[in-house]
Amino acid sequence: MHKLVLLSFLFLFCCSRVDLANAQKGDDVFTIYLVRHSEKELNTNNTADPPLNSCGIQRAEHLSNFLYDVHLNAVYSTDYLRTKNTALPTALSKGLPIKIYNPGDLEAFSSLLLEAKQDVLVVGHSNTTGVLAGLLVGENIGSFDESIYERIYKVVVYKNKGQLHLLYSSFDCAN
Repeated sequence: MHKLVLLSFLFLFCCSRVDLANAQKGDDVFTIYLVRHSEKELNTNNTADPPLNSCGIQRAEHLSNFLYDVHLNAVYSTDYLRTKNTALPTALSKGLPIKIYNPGDLEAFSSLLLEAKQDVLVVGHSNTTGVLAGLLVGENIGSFDESIYERIYKVVVYKNKGQLHLLYSSFDCAN
């Protein structure tokens, strides 16, 4: 399974339209990982801000393991339990605070991310994650179905040009 993930990365790296092979240290190369929050608890009194369910907690840990060897400068989340708790294991493993962003102003947030030129994780929602990824690369990408959790959008930016890679998590819930 790890070989498949590694081969996927190598394929995406080699076939990218962004010329990373000629990037030098000090060039503006950075990566933004975008994910939707993990599975939320459906049977709760707090329907506006439900916590993660047991599969969601496992998926959040899996994301942290997936990003274990990835350098991150920041971790961003919307101000909801499900997004913050999806980001939490990664933030803890990297020794980073979770920074809150406004999902209602994705254009301003995409500008902030591009201007910061940092390697980051962004945790959002089914109606914001794809949209934000699209804004980062200048493409129109819409929301996706609420049943989808396994997508990882990887945006590599080099010389102010973003390249989007769509990865899929190999996570299977133990429940």
